[in-house]
Amino acid sequence: MLDFAGTLHDWFVDGRPFGVATVVATSGSAVRDVGAVMAVDAGGTALGGVSGGCVEGAVFDAAVSAATGGLVDRLRFGVAADDPFAIGLTCGGTVDVVVDRVDRDSRPHYAELLARITSRSSVAEVTVASGAVGGHLVVTADGSSGSIGHPVLDERAVSLARVMLADGASGLREIDVDDDIVEVFVRSFRAPPLLIVFGALDLADAVAHAATIVGYRTVVCDARPIFATEERFPHADEVVVAWPHEYLTAQWDKGSIDDTTALCVLTHDAKFDVPLLDVAVRTPAGYIGVLGSRRTHEDRRERLVDRGVGEDAFARLSSPVGLDIGGRTPGETALSIVAEMVAVSNGRSGGRLRDGTGPLHGSADRGSEAQRGAVNCDTRTAPAVPSTSTPVAIAKAVE
Repeated sequence: MLDFAGTLHDWFVDGRPFGVATVVATSGSAVRDVGAVMAVDAGGTALGGVSGGCVEGAVFDAAVSAATGGLVDRLRFGVAADDPFAIGLTCGGTVDVVVDRVDRDSRPHYAELLARITSRSSVAEVTVASGAVGGHLVVTADGSSGSIGHPVLDERAVSLARVMLADGASGLREIDVDDDIVEVFVRSFRAPPLLIVFGALDLADAVAHAATIVGYRTVVCDARPIFATEERFPHADEVVVAWPHEYLTAQWDKGSIDDTTALCVLTHDAKFDVPLLDVAVRTPAGYIGVLGSRRTHEDRRERLVDRGVGEDAFARLSSPVGLDIGGRTPGETALSIVAEMVAVSNGRSGGRLRDGTGPLHGSADRGSEAQRGAVNCDTRTAPAVPSTSTPVAIAKAVE
């Protein structure tokens, strides 16, 4: 949805109703995570996807129906092993999809959700996912709009959504109000993680381009104004002329560097690299990649040791940077670097999937159990509903 929120905002402003199908739960080897969205207007223009192709046709039809005033529903798709003509998932998992209608009259607060997503600001949406599917809240760190049916329920849902938003988590939760359990789906849209690329090489723009595709906000920093220009780096969100170590220190002091931040050092010059890395290894940045040969890596080690950097801190460096794919061009090298960034952020090794035996995808419902439970309401995970081989409406997920 991040990719096409701007288009949906235009549809909304133009008074163009559309159906939104959202993956709210998965099990097994589902292709898409919870939160994946397909949006379809009444004329059949479709954006996004929910399954990688297996059940897109059925979801498309349901979204068109919602856009034209049809039923708002929750559907389940499972394995269609016994009937070759049944709608189902070939990968062996199950997917629950809530299909809803969006228009200016019934959901005026949806404009705020889309505007915040488009501007890359943090926001969460809460949707009722059982019983009378369709109530909605838009939640930010300091406000909310909409309703899911009752003031007490709204208050507890807002508290829950803020906890999950802070953790970047999305998923189904239950809220207990006077012994009446309501299942909701919380979708978190956090501000994108930051990548700072140091060094105004042509490789820097390729890295910025690749990182943008996977959801990073990108900054290119170099001390040389003749090279650090917006014209040379059209794919960067920002180009900064500053000494790298001074800029990183300033961003750290502002609180802009956290464990989601990636730092990519392409300067390949000791007068820039060494003071910059001396700062970088002291920050909480989740990834620090450094361009250079193995010989250069050892030279940096000696220089950093002389500045008091210990082995544990030095071990945080991904150097030489990138995965071993044999890349030589800027595009290939950027692919190698950004692939390593993604692997590190997901706690993966970056090896070939064919050589492994574990699950292909990480947890779709991100965030720690401790953080999920830090709200004064019942946030138990919803119980599973038995799988079917064809889509069925789930009128009530919790009896």
